[in-house]
Amino acid sequence: MVPHLVTALTGPINELEQRVLDSMPAIERWFRLEWMEHTPPFYCSVDVRNAGFKLAPVDTDLYPRGWNNLTPAMLPLAVQAAMAAIEKICPEARNLLIIPENDLGNTFYLANLQQMARIFHMAGLNVRFGSISPEVKKSTTFKLPDGDTLVLEPVIRTRGRVGVKDFDPCTILLNNDLVAGVPGILEDLSEQYLLPPLHASWSTRRRSTHFKTYEEVAKRFGKLIGVDPWLINPMFDRCGGVDLGTDEGLEALTARVETLLAKVKKKYKEYGIKERAFVVVKADNLGGSAGLMSVRDAKDVNALAKKAHGAAGSPFQGVQELILQEGVLTLERMNAAVAEPVVYMMDRYVVGGFYRIHAERGIDEDLNAPGSAYVPLAFDQSTHLPQLGVRPGASAPNRFYMYGVIGRLAMLAASYELEATDPQAEKYD
Repeated sequence: MVPHLVTALTGPINELEQRVLDSMPAIERWFRLEWMEHTPPFYCSVDVRNAGFKLAPVDTDLYPRGWNNLTPAMLPLAVQAAMAAIEKICPEARNLLIIPENDLGNTFYLANLQQMARIFHMAGLNVRFGSISPEVKKSTTFKLPDGDTLVLEPVIRTRGRVGVKDFDPCTILLNNDLVAGVPGILEDLSEQYLLPPLHASWSTRRRSTHFKTYEEVAKRFGKLIGVDPWLINPMFDRCGGVDLGTDEGLEALTARVETLLAKVKKKYKEYGIKERAFVVVKADNLGGSAGLMSVRDAKDVNALAKKAHGAAGSPFQGVQELILQEGVLTLERMNAAVAEPVVYMMDRYVVGGFYRIHAERGIDEDLNAPGSAYVPLAFDQSTHLPQLGVRPGASAPNRFYMYGVIGRLAMLAASYELEATDPQAEKYD
């Protein structure tokens, strides 16, 4: 099942597709050389938006959930990628401990964990689940919708190593973004690999750092294949240390929004785009899309910001670090519902993905919200390899290849980001 674009089969996105396909050997060589010099994140997912005139990542998750949404046909690819990743990190690995989110009340998230366990088990690892929540004091069994069970055990620390009862893992895989902070039990581990590293967590990570790095990657990639980097890169700005409950904070945000909107409108004019430009305001240090604001006119900032600031549980209360991002429309459709692709990767490989769809959201709205649904897609099957010589816009595998390229660009940016922010790395002037 493949979504369709509401745009005609001509225009910038098809020109970009043709340029990407024509440059495939150069692109694959470029990625290969990059991965010789840089270590990819262990796993990640990237939300991609296809506006018909540009194709860009809008979020990169280093603790991807939703593995259960991948098609079963993708399992072999995921298993092979897991084998490659583990082999590089700990070739003699036998035991893997997965640390999930503290709240396991969501059956979809449990199904995600079940799929992760299946992938790593087939990659040759014994897999257990350990909780760092202080509320989990004994082994707990969860029943899954398919009748299977999942056992969660309290994490214990002994002589600088963490595990669960009678289970000493070589590697600990976090599926918990540690947004509330890094617990001491995970710090200063002795001869154990913790993935992703603690500085990838939202307690220290910043979206603006990632997109600054992505901007540089996009410039280099644009030069490689001869395209304007803007076609694959959302403009952004950072607005740090603002309190939206004060006039000064609102004025600072309004000025930043106005400046960024002017830059986006200039690009729209250059490409003859008739859509109305907008800017998305998010928390710079928080995953997901809680409190997200879409602004089409700087005059609307006051009303939107006050509403967001006053909402219960809003992340926009008090002094905040904000990122302003060029809004990217999605013109994909599936059964009349708005859709966007999400690309899943492990090590340096695209292993699959899905379309996130939402029947009640518009083309300029966030789809990662209650009411969304997921349709698995095979991004890289042997029977769905790119089809050279096919008219741009007419081949789903070619479009999927483009999505995979954008996903890998975001993954490469994440690699640079983690290297630059590693507190253990040597710094040179």
